[in-house]
Amino acid sequence: MIILKNLTLSDGSTQDIRIDGGLIVEMGRIKDTGHDCTDLIGLSGFVDPHTHLREPGFEASETVLSGSRAAAAGGYSAICAMANTDPVSDNSSVIERVYDLGIEAGLCFVQPIGAVTKGLKGLELASINEMSSSRAKVTMFSDDGMCVHDENLMRQALLEVKKFGGVVAQHAQDPKLTVGAQMNQGAVATELGLTGWPAIAEEQVIARDAQLAQETGSRLHICHLTTAGGVEVVRWAKSKGIQITAEVTPHHLLLTEDLVRTYDPVYKVNPPLRTAEDNAALLAGLVDGTIDMLGTDHAPHSGEKKDCEWENAAFGMLGLESAASILHQVLIRSGAGDWKLFEEIISKRPAELASLDDHGLIKVGAQANVTVFNPHERIGVAEMNQSKSNNNPYLGLEFTGRVQHTIYQGQFSMMDQSVRDQ
Repeated sequence: MIILKNLTLSDGSTQDIRIDGGLIVEMGRIKDTGHDCTDLIGLSGFVDPHTHLREPGFEASETVLSGSRAAAAGGYSAICAMANTDPVSDNSSVIERVYDLGIEAGLCFVQPIGAVTKGLKGLELASINEMSSSRAKVTMFSDDGMCVHDENLMRQALLEVKKFGGVVAQHAQDPKLTVGAQMNQGAVATELGLTGWPAIAEEQVIARDAQLAQETGSRLHICHLTTAGGVEVVRWAKSKGIQITAEVTPHHLLLTEDLVRTYDPVYKVNPPLRTAEDNAALLAGLVDGTIDMLGTDHAPHSGEKKDCEWENAAFGMLGLESAASILHQVLIRSGAGDWKLFEEIISKRPAELASLDDHGLIKVGAQANVTVFNPHERIGVAEMNQSKSNNNPYLGLEFTGRVQHTIYQGQFSMMDQSVRDQ
């Protein structure tokens, strides 16, 4: 049994929470003693709709176990694992293996995402119905890392997932416009002599797929939105009643293309870091509801793939352990939003997207998935080291605000020293 005392919830109320048998069994004022959470914020366990766990196939970069550790350290009680593994998660056999590895790790719920196309090759649909009826009950499908560029395939995929209320999560990138692209297209790319990645490559795919979602009456999710124009396209689609949701990553809220001047490959990411103006538009879209949620796009890479010259380095950066601290900085400390919106962005809406009914809520009778956040304590990113990889773009930085405890299915999956000492 766990009792959390004097916990401030996202609605501003201060309550005690009793957890027993994996469930929240009592809330309010509880006479019994417990863990003192005075001045701490209690939120429903975080849910990441966009994580790369690399297993099977790329265990030198990450495993389901190490990724689960990073997730728990970051306050996540559930993560959705992308399909770009080897073999690709495009059938029930691979999907169920990832699902079972998540259960074995036991630190957070690991929900596999199924591939849209076989082998992520964009030529024919994967076994979508088979994966949806597997033990993992897959509802989200994505070729993330690759765009489903063929219009007819995308239409077929949307129609297929509509049968069971699923969703296609699109990596919006026109491959014909991004051949050899290394960073955001603009003055900095010209200065550095690197091939630019135009914003239109993202925006036109979003516009096309929004129209396909409207035509089919199906659900569309846009992964890692990065441009001001993309925000406007999603805003337009929502105004038309199209079933579209969108996510933004922590790094696209905080970091800019100017960092590429260092030629440090830790800043090489797909889609690329954009401009400060794009960052501001993304935050505004997050606050006004155009962008629904935060997705980490946690993309670990071994040193072999990342510690090399810029042109040959892999795209991607870590995100699970630092996401909440970054969201706290850009949303709460900036005054742009409140704790209720924070919880919607990092927990409730992604849980709804992935159809995770046991996540995204704190109430009596619910499964006890709770994150306790300390908004006052400073944390250095060097202390965030649960991933197997080191491609962390925030090393050397400190943030005010850190995850204090993570409770998954009624048990501490991450405890700070103060809990261990009690």
